[in-house]
Amino acid sequence: MSSYFVKETFFRPDEVVARESSNLPASIHNRLRLLLKRSDGASVFVPIRVMQYLAVVESSEIVFVDAQGGYAYHDGQGGRLIRLAWRPSVDRESLDAPVPCEMVYYYGDLRAVQRRLLAEMGPALDRLLDKQRGQAIGEWQGRVVPFRRSPASG
Repeated sequence: MSSYFVKETFFRPDEVVARESSNLPASIHNRLRLLLKRSDGASVFVPIRVMQYLAVVESSEIVFVDAQGGYAYHDGQGGRLIRLAWRPSVDRESLDAPVPCEMVYYYGDLRAVQRRLLAEMGPALDRLLDKQRGQAIGEWQGRVVPFRRSPASG
């Protein structure tokens, strides 16, 4: 597998619709950490193809964008809108203990999507880890910027 760089822009909406405390299963958290450790950069993409979502994994946060919708332009920049974010805690009792996590919703009616992301993330991580076993994957070179609606766009 060849290594390459992908540059993307993602907009984080200013308003948070909801936050909730939950737990990430240890198996998912451990594979996320392994994926980051094996990568060349600070961020990696995890495609969740069955849902048409993309997870952008960083050490302190995992953000999710819908690949089928939510594209916006702001100040001459185009990019996808972040729908959800997971913010796992750094504290946990053991390697096999669930990890406390804050789930952040930027749009309403995403609780069912959130549950499905939890179910589909494990298989998506397995596929990606199997593909890159022993090989470095490309670094994400991008940025997340606030998305502010202009008065004309409503």
